Amino acid sequence: MVDEKEFLPARDSMSFDELYSRALSSLKEKNMYRILPPPLEMSNPVLDFSTNDYLNLSSHPALLQVAGKSLCMGSTGSRLLSGNRPIFERFEERIAQDKKCEAALIFCSGFQANCSALSTLCDKKVLKSQPILFFDKYAHSSLYQAAFLAQAHLVRFRHNDMQDLEKLLARYESDPRKKCIVTETVFGMDGDVAPLETLVSFAKKFEALLYLDEAHATGVFGYGLSKRVDLSSIPHVVMGTFSKALGAFGAYIATSSIIKEFLVNTCPGFIFSTALPPPLIAAAYQAWEMIPQLALEREMLMQHASYLRTRLQELGFNTGSSSTHIIPIILGSEMRTLSAKEKLAKENIIVSAIRPPSVPPGSSRLRIALTTKHTQEDIETLITAIKTL
Repeated sequence: MVDEKEFLPARDSMSFDELYSRALSSLKEKNMYRILPPPLEMSNPVLDFSTNDYLNLSSHPALLQVAGKSLCMGSTGSRLLSGNRPIFERFEERIAQDKKCEAALIFCSGFQANCSALSTLCDKKVLKSQPILFFDKYAHSSLYQAAFLAQAHLVRFRHNDMQDLEKLLARYESDPRKKCIVTETVFGMDGDVAPLETLVSFAKKFEALLYLDEAHATGVFGYGLSKRVDLSSIPHVVMGTFSKALGAFGAYIATSSIIKEFLVNTCPGFIFSTALPPPLIAAAYQAWEMIPQLALEREMLMQHASYLRTRLQELGFNTGSSSTHIIPIILGSEMRTLSAKEKLAKENIIVSAIRPPSVPPGSSRLRIALTTKHTQEDIETLITAIKTL
């Protein structure tokens, strides 16, 4: 008779805290340890290039006014219980209309929407088999978490490499399992744009669902880049957020009526979450309605981004494949990146230091996020400070 105890691992005498402490020490040794930055005071005279408030709407008087008019602070429960309000359904109808989709559904955050909605759509019990997810390697962590949660078959293609994606799709073409292509439209760490027309054609050719994350495109590119392509011929899901360019909080899914109905009935992140507070929804709705009025601001934002990218490249910095308002300065090592961030902070310039696992190993970078608040003088100040690096 086999003694099962012989196959058990030896008991670790270290406590939980000791094991966690060891893990933290390892992160410090690799320059991957994270700490919360000191709170930014609104009156503090710093140049902030770390914010995702791309259209400078988070403190806009119009948003503050509509939020202040709300009759209650809390939503009191989930949408399926006591939390549904008329403004939710009006806003969802407007989102669907502006995104050229049949329906929309509001979630509490972008991470929750991606993780919960995508994993629900990839339920192997519903799809009758384990689905195959074709992932851009640079897709956001929330999307990866969905793939892991669904226990899907994950196939990663090289970032924005459509030849690699087509080759992988062709390899699995005879596989009867359901397929889904997952990508961001504007990549949050690299500032480049996915080739949507090609992705739509692949989704149609290989009978795949196309899942697009528009977190960094919503608002900056009008109602998003997905509007530039016709999604009506393929199954599609488009996620966007209210927490970046729209200056509020929350997220949405724009899709078909049947997928919305399916998510309302099966998506845990929607069913079991308290609905967003009415003041936040009111502010997000107000920001959404303002998007068409901000065309000149968006144009100036892209002009500033093009100018800054050109100057950085002239100075010899690697800005990757950025073509938007998000500009990486790829420095490579974690230590060099942290040192550069600290040097800029001493000049009262705040930038983000991005390290693995947010980006691939060896590609640590400063992330410069331009907003409509930045002036030409602000950009020149940043360039002058960066020269010292």
